[in-house]
Amino acid sequence: MATADQETVKPTGTAGGSSLNRWGDDPLFTPKKRLTSGGLIALLFKVILLGIIDAVAILAVYILIGKGDWIAAGVLVIVVALVNFIYLRPGLLPGKYLTPGLFFLAIFQIFVIIYTGYIAFTNAGDAHNSTKEDAIAQIIRTSQDRVPDSPSYTVQVFKQGDQFGMLVAEPGGDLSFGTNEQPLESVNAAPDGWDQLNLNQIIRFQDQVLDLNVQVTDDVNDGTLRTSDGQNAYVFVSSLAYDEAADTFTNTQTGQVYVDDGEGNFRAEDGATLTPGWRVVIGWDNFASVFTNEQIRDPLLRVTVWTFAFAALSTLVCFAFGLFLAIVLNHPTLRGKRIYRILVILPYAFPAYLTGLVWAGMLNQEFGYINEVLLGGASIPWLADPWLARFSVIFVNMWLGYGYMFLVCTGALQSLPDDIVEAGKMDGASAWRIFRSIKMPLLFVAVAPLLIATFAYNFNNFGVIYMLTRGNPRFTDTTLDVGATDIMITMVYKVAFGGGGGRDLGLASALSILIFIIVTVVAIVSFRQTKALEDIN
Repeated sequence: MATADQETVKPTGTAGGSSLNRWGDDPLFTPKKRLTSGGLIALLFKVILLGIIDAVAILAVYILIGKGDWIAAGVLVIVVALVNFIYLRPGLLPGKYLTPGLFFLAIFQIFVIIYTGYIAFTNAGDAHNSTKEDAIAQIIRTSQDRVPDSPSYTVQVFKQGDQFGMLVAEPGGDLSFGTNEQPLESVNAAPDGWDQLNLNQIIRFQDQVLDLNVQVTDDVNDGTLRTSDGQNAYVFVSSLAYDEAADTFTNTQTGQVYVDDGEGNFRAEDGATLTPGWRVVIGWDNFASVFTNEQIRDPLLRVTVWTFAFAALSTLVCFAFGLFLAIVLNHPTLRGKRIYRILVILPYAFPAYLTGLVWAGMLNQEFGYINEVLLGGASIPWLADPWLARFSVIFVNMWLGYGYMFLVCTGALQSLPDDIVEAGKMDGASAWRIFRSIKMPLLFVAVAPLLIATFAYNFNNFGVIYMLTRGNPRFTDTTLDVGATDIMITMVYKVAFGGGGGRDLGLASALSILIFIIVTVVAIVSFRQTKALEDIN
């Protein structure tokens, strides 16, 4: 009788009147079932890797629960349980191979897309980058003034990791300790694990010491203790009193009341707001502002037109120049082809960012090599004039990209069947007719998908624009930091990370979604058009 870990052996045939099994004619040979297909080392590696994943997941779940994000914690638990089930259960081989790829697809693609979509429907930005509780605390901290008759408190500053605390000697002789997050509490000495800062350390951590605001009581309206020298602290009280029950701020000096306007701000009747605000969902407002706000709509239209022109011209020029060189250097009578080909692809081998910076220096109006040497001291504003700057950007992008097109076209030309070309010659076709009617259609079959990919790449070619012109020269009729050579991706970068108008992550995410839609539509239409070329092949 076979044991549970033994595989049942079924008879598969007969020989000489006796039954045989697939393990041979030895009836006692019954191989034991293996724990894993890779042996003991693979099993240990799998157990250790799963242990690391489970440990990291437990820590992440603990943090998520601490922040009150129960949905994310639940999803993480389900995902980790599923991973353990797939790798610990025998079989499920496709799942074992697909799980890592699906995991990274979810993290680096799906999550990013979903989070970008979420941010696009919020007011996230410089003034709205946290919660309402954080905004209230920050408003109170930034509106504090020193109480004129505040007594001087003798203090000592302590440090634990990246956190700073203050030990206060109160006038009655009692001691209390507090941090930025913890109001003052009576103690007998500084808590264990905290190190007192000496004078040199106070000077070294001067910014952190100045930022140390310890609430006197649990009510933030009672004021905070602040020190500038690490030895004496004074009471600071905010000029804005927060009423938690009414959810309003009141200016104690003017009496002006600020209420929650439902858009992530405390706003007064005259429209004045307190900063910072907090992040809230605002629906389609970011998308609506793209089409209705003149400060955004007008430059965006110009940038969009230029983006299409830049992507199309860059692709066309690179392809034309690369094809021309491929035809010339593919001529059968040309000698030294290898040397010429190496020289041609050299610009493609240099880093694009470095090349952009080098060309920016060469095209400098005052000191550039082009004006000073090649043009005899001319003062041509290659990067300052809008149209010359656009020409310069396309030229430099051609310098960076023609090597790639040269390699692609060379390979495609060498793969064309010679018999078709010979047939054309026998029919009396000229060299131009053979190129136009035979080589080009066959060439497009191979390079059309690459041209579409190149167009999509140039549509988001951030590097050459930012390294060469940074989008300048700037438009003068808008408050946004947007210029004549900005394409949509550089405009999104400037909106998201500042450059004159402040950071607006919500608007930048909305613009990113619009770019995604445009590129998707262009790619779908282009690939449908390339199906016509398949008939040629």
